[in-house]
Amino acid sequence: MAFSKEQLKTIRREVGGLCERRVPEHFRDQVRLVYAIEGTNVYIRETRPSFLDPSEWTSMDVAKLRYIKTSNEWSLYWKRASGKWLLYDPAKGSTSLEALIGEVAADEYGCFFG
Repeated sequence: MAFSKEQLKTIRREVGGLCERRVPEHFRDQVRLVYAIEGTNVYIRETRPSFLDPSEWTSMDVAKLRYIKTSNEWSLYWKRASGKWLLYDPAKGSTSLEALIGEVAADEYGCFFG
């Protein structure tokens, strides 16, 4: 397992909290933010009904948080239209997941939510 129980609790609180706060409940039938843990990466994804078939939901990556266990540090990435992930320069790395989630929430440069 890539994350400890305590780290999973922090991820659920910080990343899950952002997903809950970002989209008001009365819009969640149209758009949602979700997160997924894959290895040492945590992805934040926007999901919405497909244009062609509204019964199916599609997802688009918004942000990626990578955990480096040896340095106990998180890195934040944003995704270009080309599909390539780039390190988010204003916050290159932090031991605080909360600080990086704050960067995503603020989205000062429009990298995550446009």
